[in-house]
Amino acid sequence: MQTATLPRPELIQMADLLAHEKGLNKEAILTAMEEGISKAGRSKYGPEYDIRTHIDPNDGSIEMMRVLTIVEEVEDEFKQISLAEARKSDKFAKVGDLISDPLPPMDFGRIAAQTAKQVIMQKVREAERNQQYEEMVDKKGQIVHGTVKRVEAGNLIVEVGHTEAMLRRDELIPREIYRVGDRIRALVLDVRREVKGPQIFLTRSHPDFLAALFKAEVPEVYDGQIEIKAVARDPGSRSKIAVYATDNTIDARGACIGMRGVRVQAVTAELQGEKIDVITWSADPATFIINALAPNEVLKIVIDEEAKNVEVVMNEEQLSLAIGRRGQNIRLVSQLTGWHIDMMTEAQEAEHRQAETQERVNLFMSALDIDDMMAHLLIQEGFSSVEDIAYIALDELAGIQGFDEALATELQNRAKAYLVAKENEINAKLKELKLAKDLTSFEGLNNEMLVKLGEKGVKTLDDFADLASDELMEIVGDALTEKQANEMIMKAREHWFVQESSTQK
Repeated sequence: MQTATLPRPELIQMADLLAHEKGLNKEAILTAMEEGISKAGRSKYGPEYDIRTHIDPNDGSIEMMRVLTIVEEVEDEFKQISLAEARKSDKFAKVGDLISDPLPPMDFGRIAAQTAKQVIMQKVREAERNQQYEEMVDKKGQIVHGTVKRVEAGNLIVEVGHTEAMLRRDELIPREIYRVGDRIRALVLDVRREVKGPQIFLTRSHPDFLAALFKAEVPEVYDGQIEIKAVARDPGSRSKIAVYATDNTIDARGACIGMRGVRVQAVTAELQGEKIDVITWSADPATFIINALAPNEVLKIVIDEEAKNVEVVMNEEQLSLAIGRRGQNIRLVSQLTGWHIDMMTEAQEAEHRQAETQERVNLFMSALDIDDMMAHLLIQEGFSSVEDIAYIALDELAGIQGFDEALATELQNRAKAYLVAKENEINAKLKELKLAKDLTSFEGLNNEMLVKLGEKGVKTLDDFADLASDELMEIVGDALTEKQANEMIMKAREHWFVQESSTQK
């Protein structure tokens, strides 16, 4: 049975008005109206029916229908129809198809109209939130302009287009103050979809904000001719940015600074006078670190790639400048390059080398039962550990001036015996310490580290996870870098978060 429907141009006018007010597309509004009318229909005909509505987008006429699913055996007579019954009207019907039964035009009473209105407004709000989320998630990592709408406990609520975003107090540059009505630029740091609507978080203190400002001010960065490789910031005070030109005809540093510093000054002005050092990036770590320390002159640089550690030697008068006030400069250089940097004068370096050499001499004399002269000779030949001597090719050890095969064999035997004895001693201590299995099986900890941890009372994975990175480094000595220590502690804490999540569920 076909049911005649009358044009309802007022529905189309309402959809156009709502779409304009809310910044939504007309289709989303019409879909919301259809769902609202369908709910009103279920309140009239019964909630057990699957009632659907279609509004003609041209004239606003409403078509309401009851939908039935074709099945072999009917279990829900309100929403299903048997295949045999369906084929009475359609011989090609098959299981799984939907058939619709048109309903007569509905006379909306007060309650039905109110129900439809509530659903429509709810769906419009949902559509509005979804659109806001989609718009803002695409802007993540980009700079947006907004107006401070209100201030809540030091946090700024910023109006960005049709959306509200939060700029927390700790994401502001220190000492900067904004009042209601002020215009503000910030970076979209994160966008989260939540029940109450999308939550947008802004930042002005994040290193990515500095990078985005350079992208806005320097056309070569925007075009990709210059890449920003790294950024280190002490917000409101000083920053360092490493840049690299993909086209070797372009001076990356000069382009970012600009004629008479105009480009970098524009960024500095936005960041409340924050001083910015533009540095030429290099794939060679030594060159990159030297560039980052300029204009201070580096006399010597020694890199330990395995430990990610660098020793830099400078003149005494330049050392304090390179370190900076309260260590700010060297801290930023370390963040920028990703290397731990030890600064020293020539005298300090000589003293350090002497102490390091003496430590190895003492080790070789004790482990190999040799005299001071032979220990120094081994160090001069490049040996730095007992393992080096134990596992080097015998002919290489015998090839040292003044050595022969018999002496080389004896030294290797002593080195191997020392390592075996040391391993047995460590295993005995481990057995005595009775460390928990979750700690002894934790990836990255060798037996020597485990003994040192156990002797300090760290006997379970929870004890280990409870350490700070500097505490861990102090216990195990030079075996770990700060980055490695941090990563291991965070890894050890993962089971805490799993337990917490399980408890909440």
